[in-house]
Amino acid sequence: MSHKNKGILLIICSAFCFALMNVFVRLSGDLPSIQKSFFRNFVALIFAFIMIRKNHVPLRLERQNWVYMILRSTFGTIGILCNFYAVDHLMVSDASMLNKLSPFFVIIFSFLLLKEKVKPYQAICVIIAFLGSLFVIKPGFSMSAAPALIGACGGLCAGLAYTYVRMLGSRGVKGPLIVFCFSSFSCLVTLPSLLLDYHPMSGAQILCLLGAGLAASGGQFSITAAYTFAPARDISIYDYSQIIFATILSFVILGQIPDVYSFIGYAIIISASLAMFLRRE
Repeated sequence: MSHKNKGILLIICSAFCFALMNVFVRLSGDLPSIQKSFFRNFVALIFAFIMIRKNHVPLRLERQNWVYMILRSTFGTIGILCNFYAVDHLMVSDASMLNKLSPFFVIIFSFLLLKEKVKPYQAICVIIAFLGSLFVIKPGFSMSAAPALIGACGGLCAGLAYTYVRMLGSRGVKGPLIVFCFSSFSCLVTLPSLLLDYHPMSGAQILCLLGAGLAASGGQFSITAAYTFAPARDISIYDYSQIIFATILSFVILGQIPDVYSFIGYAIIISASLAMFLRRE
């Protein structure tokens, strides 16, 4: 299997895991965003450490890669916090739309920072997929300014974070080490606020957040590996499959039924993804 196809499969796997994470976060109830974020990253931290020991990955980072790792961790942490804040203060559809800006920023920053060329048909497919996502998430226009700007900032920061993942992967840094460093950084940053404003949780809430953490770990490892296998311009469009997975999971678990506009969006997204997949270099 080519590196490009591996990247496609991994990013689709990541999309499923992150969709499952969102369902668990929804089921966890009314808890502070930082508390949800801490548990999400703490579980990922433990999982990453296990993978490092199992695969005998050296727990060290070359000096020349420290700057990129810090940037990846910083923007990744900001992206998570902004996304969780948006979910808590906006309609879920609006927050999802803002979060789906990240693939655009990945391509933009990959072009600016990594000098990866973007071909016209790739740009067109990404735009078509984004238009299809609007049919599915049906964003409203009653968003208050501050949460909307924070949600958009989350998409931008996620795009920057994944660009640095690609950069670290191209420099030989292993995926488990990237996830471990990011999760450690995020836990340390959010710990003081968690201690100052901790909300007691029920057993069901703890299980939901543990499930969210496990799903996030799967998504994080998958997307980290995906961007080390292939450039953003080739695979980022498949991140939109998260919308489809989220709708299916919401129907099965939460009983939500999509409308006709959602199905139109599915057809557009799948068509754009298929067009990019079949297009040969």
